[in-house]
Amino acid sequence: MKVFFLKDENFTYKIGKQIGQKLFPGAVICLNGDLGAGKTTITKSIAKELGIEEDITSPTFTIVNEYMDGKYPLYHFDVYRIGSSEEMYDIGFDEYVYSDGVSIIEWSNLIEDILPKERLDILITYEGEGRNISIVPYGDKYEEILEGVSL
Repeated sequence: MKVFFLKDENFTYKIGKQIGQKLFPGAVICLNGDLGAGKTTITKSIAKELGIEEDITSPTFTIVNEYMDGKYPLYHFDVYRIGSSEEMYDIGFDEYVYSDGVSIIEWSNLIEDILPKERLDILITYEGEGRNISIVPYGDKYEEILEGVSL
């Protein structure tokens, strides 16, 4: 696990860029934290690193946005409005997460029981004028990603 203090949005982008550089087909990134803390900002910087030029927005009402024009497909989930993990199967969650794309799941703590065992968990919380970000890898590939992350 690594913990960083992010003074401003530029530091958030930097962390996302470093993570994005190390991603691989089938990678799963789980984002949790306070409303407005920077989950979508991290996603935007990862998407940019994957070569995605489209505007990245949080899929709050659609549950998942698909971006197909990058190095790998990107599946951006926002499960804040999901009532139960079972609802995720109705939208084809397994097909997304166990594909050759990259899945980023905001509010993943709400569906923790169906998440892959190997993944990268990121928690962003407010700390004074900035944010704290905790990154926890589960699996060797995710350990490698974390090794390359620094401020």
